[in-house]
Amino acid sequence: MERYVHPLLASLLLGLAPFAPEPHIVGKIRWVAGGAVGMGPMDWFDLAMHGAPWVWLAATAVRHGWTLMRRPGSAPA
Repeated sequence: MERYVHPLLASLLLGLAPFAPEPHIVGKIRWVAGGAVGMGPMDWFDLAMHGAPWVWLAATAVRHGWTLMRRPGSAPA
């Protein structure tokens, strides 16, 4: 499970920073969900930078799950 340490730390620290009044990524996702009216290039770049650790964590989890599925003898019962 050590493969999750770096992506998880990056997601919790960089992906959620700044923490108050709400995580920055949450505000950006709300903005996009609301139609992204008024978002400039810097806002999209900011969304990509705060979202990158979460994409890394998800990719690590998918890759780990794929590895577990491909192991001999790991077929579901």
